[in-house]
Amino acid sequence: MARAPAPIESPTNPRVKRLVRLRERRTRDAEGVALVEGAREVDRAMDGGWSVVVLATCTALYSPEARTLAPRRERLEAERWALSEAAFRKASVRQHPDGVLALVVPPQRTLSDLPARSDALWLVADGLEKPGNLGALLRTADAAAVDAVLVTGAGTDLANPNVVRASMGSLFARPVLAVAPDEARAELRARGMRVVATSPAATVDLWDADLLGPVAIVLGTEHAGLDPGWLADADVQVRVPMAGLADSLNVATTGALLLFEARRQRRAAPQKD
Repeated sequence: MARAPAPIESPTNPRVKRLVRLRERRTRDAEGVALVEGAREVDRAMDGGWSVVVLATCTALYSPEARTLAPRRERLEAERWALSEAAFRKASVRQHPDGVLALVVPPQRTLSDLPARSDALWLVADGLEKPGNLGALLRTADAAAVDAVLVTGAGTDLANPNVVRASMGSLFARPVLAVAPDEARAELRARGMRVVATSPAATVDLWDADLLGPVAIVLGTEHAGLDPGWLADADVQVRVPMAGLADSLNVATTGALLLFEARRQRRAAPQKD
């Protein structure tokens, strides 16, 4: 039975201060937790196998969705903190909070845990440091039903609250691992996956590339592009043809074009017996 919550009225309460400190990556890394805000996002974290260890709520701020999902949260075996509106707003990272915030522990996954399929579609995001871009790309990856996402490069912070927010909870929907670039490339080679790298200097348009079979699509940052190691290891480099003045697209947009082209090719390909 979950313990009854003790009301926390003051925004300067030590527990509220702890929530505020957990906005910082070094604090989250030290505690081994992620800060997840929003009823929908917490619900999806639970579905994705992330363990809720602290549930902080403010019923005065509940949205209709937060109220609808409340019965499931009531069954959680987690430490519960009931916050006043002032205390919750202090802890919240949102302009319009819905009264639900949780500390969660991610599942322990390794590369060997990722699914092996004959038509596996993986996404590799290299060097994406902006939480909004990374979150939006994870949302795109979920919509395209990728089998796994590898996030590589320095600065990656999957547990950033703004990554969770921008992904609309899609961070929890697919296996997502942060790994070193060399480790990721070695795993792709070991699995026999073809590496499709994006580059504005490529000569192959994305819709002319063969994206069938086990494929890993690799995206870099808009301003710097892909690390040379990825370009050297790629089986093919592809581009998004640009017809206007713009010479680049947001990484989530580029990812959507490539991932859904891969899905289109799979749909159009003859079914194997």
